[in-house]
Amino acid sequence: VQLQASGGGLVQAGGSLRLSCEVSGRTFSSYGMGWFRQAPGKEREFVATVNWIGGGTVYADSVQGRFTISRDNAQNTVYLQMSSLKPEDTAVYYCALGRSRYSRSSQSDYGYWGQGTQVTVSS
Repeated sequence: VQLQASGGGLVQAGGSLRLSCEVSGRTFSSYGMGWFRQAPGKEREFVATVNWIGGGTVYADSVQGRFTISRDNAQNTVYLQMSSLKPEDTAVYYCALGRSRYSRSSQSDYGYWGQGTQVTVSS
């Protein structure tokens, strides 16, 4: 199973980025997906999750209203649209493939992880 995340970069505060994560080696449409992030010196934390058919979305309070998770099962890809970015959103962002079809916020509910993509928001 491989998860290839992309789309990170450097953006000014208030800007937008869209992260993508393409999954191969599993029946993508059968599993929930999640995005997590890890800032320097901090533990990895939950960002957003979506169930196998694109519903059941859940967001961390810190990104609610600014980030949107979605998926395209025909493309085996999950997205994270990030808007109104803040310097505190700076982190390495990881996509993860769930152990079930449902949306979950706990890291233990994910069995496979992407390599991470760096997002840096300048003030």
